[in-house]
Formats: sequence, C-alpha cells, structure tokens
Amino acid sequence: MRSIDEFLNEYGKTHRNPRNQLIHFVCVPVILISSLAFGWPLSMVMLGSEAAWAPYVNVATVASILMLSAFYSRLGWRAVTAMVVFLGVSIAVIMAVESSPLPLIWTAVIAWIAAWLVQLIGHNIEGAKPSFLDDLVFLLIGPLFVLEEWGVPLRTK
Repeated sequence: MRSIDEFLNEYGKTHRNPRNQLIHFVCVPVILISSLAFGWPLSMVMLGSEAAWAPYVNVATVASILMLSAFYSRLGWRAVTAMVVFLGVSIAVIMAVESSPLPLIWTAVIAWIAAWLVQLIGHNIEGAKPSFLDDLVFLLIGPLFVLEEWGVPLRTK
C-alpha cells in the first residue's frame, strides 16, 4: 500500500488551483457527512442489542469504524487520529441535523448532490478530472487532503 505522503502527493497533482482547493475545503466534508447521513437511519439494533447505545450502532458508525480500522490506521497514527476527529465531528453534525426540524435524509441528499456538482465545477476550473476516477481509494484521501490543507500535520516526511 502507498504511504500517506504518496497518496497526498498524487491527490495534490489535480488540486493546485486555489479556487478548486477552496471548493474542496467545503465540499469534501459536506460529501463525507451527507454520505454517512444516508446510513444513519439504518440501525443495527436488529442484531439484538437493546442497550442505551444501540441507536448509535448504525450503518454510518459501522462504516466509520471500518474506514478507520481497515484503511486510515494503515496510513499511520496521524491519519487515524485526524480521521477519528473528522468522523466524530461528522457524526455530531448528523445528530444535530437529526434533532432539528430538517429531515435528515432529504437534507443529506440535497447537500450531497449540490456538493458533487460544485466539485465538478472545481475540477473544470482546475482542468483535471477527479482523482477517484483513476483510483476509488482517493475518495478516502480527499478528507486527509482537506485536513492537511487546514494545517493538520499528516505527512511522515
């Protein structure tokens, strides 16, 4: 598997334009949060647990744990720590929307579609196709790229 440095270098090749970077700073978190929101209502309570935490065991939290353990942990402690925080904040946003008058799924659908459309505009400005079209793993690298651009130290070199 490539190192975090290699992933970020490759991802960065198609994200050099400042306007495209700004678009990614907003849209990548929106896409991640809305994607997780799609799985939030799909509870895993059917597994038989009636514990107080059972409502929080759903497709979104299980997907987050799988991403952390199967992918981000292999990129090093900085990546997994940063993504624990990123995913935790994402879940907090989902819970806030869920407790608001807004319908969670429709809010997520609208946000997801709008963010992807704006991302496509960003790549048009950049003059480069999205990295994930060459390798789907770059869908998981996008949040790390945003975190790095926000100043979170992720590289090993």
